[in-house]
Amino acid sequence: MISTDLATELREAGLVWNPVDGDQFRIDAPELASDVFTVSTMTIEAREYPTGTILGFNGTTEWALDSVAIEDALWLPREDQLRALLRSSFRALRRVDGAYEVEVEVLGRTRVFTDPDPADAYGRALLALIELSR
Repeated sequence: MISTDLATELREAGLVWNPVDGDQFRIDAPELASDVFTVSTMTIEAREYPTGTILGFNGTTEWALDSVAIEDALWLPREDQLRALLRSSFRALRRVDGAYEVEVEVLGRTRVFTDPDPADAYGRALLALIELSR
């Protein structure tokens, strides 16, 4: 799973989250800082309203929480989601010396992002692409 720090950097850089079943997230509240939640129509459902997206907690799963605004949730994208967001810039994932390298092509130039966790390597590559697009 992507690190909370990198997920925060991606959100601050402008990565938009459209929740779907299976997505994981944290809630921006000190008492819930260590909890990871998963969107699922059975327990946590993304509900669209004219005012924005609300993550509704169904049933007794999280008895103390009815809902949370998407702005108060931090998406923790999975490795496959990050790879999909890289789209055609993605070239390769390699394991080298105990770490993972994600190779992307940006503006005709090859760039490599390395991290011990493959999701964070993908996330670093995506962050670079978002920053270049601004």
